[in-house]
Amino acid sequence: MMANQVQENNSSINGVIQNNKDWASEMQAKNPEFFIELAKGQSPKLLWVGCSDSRMAVDVMTQTNPGDIFIHRNIANRVPSEDLNVLSVIEYAVKHLKVEHVIVAGHTGCGGIKAAMSNDSVGILDHWLRPVKDLYLANQEEIDSLPKADRVDRLGELNVIQGVSTISKLPVVHDAWNEGRELYIHGWMLQLNTGLLKDLDISVTGPKQVPSIFKLNAAEH
Repeated sequence: MMANQVQENNSSINGVIQNNKDWASEMQAKNPEFFIELAKGQSPKLLWVGCSDSRMAVDVMTQTNPGDIFIHRNIANRVPSEDLNVLSVIEYAVKHLKVEHVIVAGHTGCGGIKAAMSNDSVGILDHWLRPVKDLYLANQEEIDSLPKADRVDRLGELNVIQGVSTISKLPVVHDAWNEGRELYIHGWMLQLNTGLLKDLDISVTGPKQVPSIFKLNAAEH
């Protein structure tokens, strides 16, 4: 079956294509220069590191436009210090785009967090989520003392807190601070039952909030 025939037989795909056409026409009508300016480049002020969950529609829930937020998403919004994918995104956003804010965003009822708290295998995700299991074990007394309905969301918050901590220790972040740039790292949780973002009040605003062992001297060449 040819690609166009597949598309004709798939109403979901047709809907996406048509919605895109409608959106592009609407934006063009509102501002004939919109796409001309968009094609020139990007200068976002925010980097968003969030979960891949389809309900986290970043631009919709923040009412932002294309080009406003640089986005990286993965299962359970993890920030592993050895993951080249997320590290490359952070490096590009901080060093080259010169964003001013980095947001680690989790959400309530996260399926990845639920899986990490379960004994059920989820295939290759077992490897990806294993550090979340370790995080649970490190905080098991606190988490297990909560009502069962609150445990997943608390581990989700702790996962966000860990992500903020990891980013605050990265050399590229300290390079920006050493250059005198303003760079803030935040931790948020999307409350799916209300649509509201909850600030966990854990923002890191500079190197004074980071243990000195992570403050690296400039490399000698």
